[in-house]
Amino acid sequence: MSPAIPFLLALGLALFGWLGGRARANLFKRNAAPSASRAPVLHSLPAYHAWFVALAALVPSALFALVWSAASPSLLIARVLADPAAKALPAFGIKRDSILSEAYALATGNATTAFDPLSRALVPAYRSALEFYGAIGLAATLVLGFAGGMLAWLRLRPDFKARTQVERIVMGALLLASLVAILTTLGIVASLMFETFRFFEIVSPLKFLFGTHWSPDPMATIGSATGDNYGALPLFWGTIYIGAVIAMIVAIPLGLMSAIYLTQYATPTMRRWMKPLLEILAGVPTVVYGYFAALTVAPAIRDFGHAVGIASASSESALAAGVVMGIMIIPFVSSMADDSIAAVPQAMRDGSLAMGATKYETIRRVLVPAALPGIVAGIMLAVSRAIGETMIVVMAAGATARMTANPFESMTTVTFQIVAMLTGEGSFDHPATLSAFALGMVLFLVTLTLNFIALRVVKRFREAYD
Repeated sequence: MSPAIPFLLALGLALFGWLGGRARANLFKRNAAPSASRAPVLHSLPAYHAWFVALAALVPSALFALVWSAASPSLLIARVLADPAAKALPAFGIKRDSILSEAYALATGNATTAFDPLSRALVPAYRSALEFYGAIGLAATLVLGFAGGMLAWLRLRPDFKARTQVERIVMGALLLASLVAILTTLGIVASLMFETFRFFEIVSPLKFLFGTHWSPDPMATIGSATGDNYGALPLFWGTIYIGAVIAMIVAIPLGLMSAIYLTQYATPTMRRWMKPLLEILAGVPTVVYGYFAALTVAPAIRDFGHAVGIASASSESALAAGVVMGIMIIPFVSSMADDSIAAVPQAMRDGSLAMGATKYETIRRVLVPAALPGIVAGIMLAVSRAIGETMIVVMAAGATARMTANPFESMTTVTFQIVAMLTGEGSFDHPATLSAFALGMVLFLVTLTLNFIALRVVKRFREAYD
């Protein structure tokens, strides 16, 4: 049975409930006696009665269908494993999962052949379990939807406050939708913290945060000297140097100057064309920037370094990754600066010009200082975006954990090492793999702090000119 069938059944029950509720409300309306002294009057429109019954049928059945779609696979496998034909299965491992997947595909008709003969032996057990749990799911969905709709239908009266009930249900749905971001953030923090604490049980937090030697080995045994190989300070330096220094040296001047040009010097026609073209940079996939950095910018920077006598210039350098990253985040700086400068009251411009200041002096001494909170907020958001970038660093910066100020040398970042530690066949109980979660936790806290500061600055800026 397709997982979509219970949801379609819930929608069908909701449709019947809507029709039944509207018909009952219309019946109350027709039976109203205008000449009677106490004539029944509908508190709410018939549409609200219809939606009340429809929601009463839809919500419990759809919630059950959602929970059942998540729980039924585990119940299905448990029932199949209880079958005598499953006794020949391996206790656990990839082979066992492969056999079960083949048997499921054969039972559902998604496959006609199997590599393992044991898969065919499990097909009858799978089909029986699918029929059993499918019938339970359909029956429970039908009962819950029908019961909810019928109870709501029986509650309908001419004076029933259907509109109030429907609005409360909709408000609850909107509240749940607004909590999705908060709950997602809490889930991310909880998952990161759990694995981070496991890592810090093996490696000292002081060695991790302040150590200068990073060379994790997923195959090495755990010992007393394990923490000496997990000094993440070179990773933090590489992340800041590429994302918050080099990239910002590129993005801030170009973004700020483009915003000033578009708001103060460009004609309306030029602005109408240039602003969307500039913001297209934000929509280019980061892997495309990575190709551009690795194939075009990095070789050019290496050749330039050799030409000026820098023998250590590498084809994978912090400068190549930082320059391309700065180009990528120009729209973040430019857009926020554009909006901030445009939000400065016209009276401040006119007053400066009326006092005899030139346009350049007005921009430098009035507009930019007045728009500085918004510009700073845009820079903070751009920094948080840059330090979380992965593909450009993977393809252009290199994998060497090095603390150096030479931008022509290769350097690595936190995001690169997270990718490196989580790809491969390492055990999730090994500190090399767990270190990725600790790095992710640090990166999450840094970007969260930057975003919080940026939002506070933006809020203060808006209050100043509302």
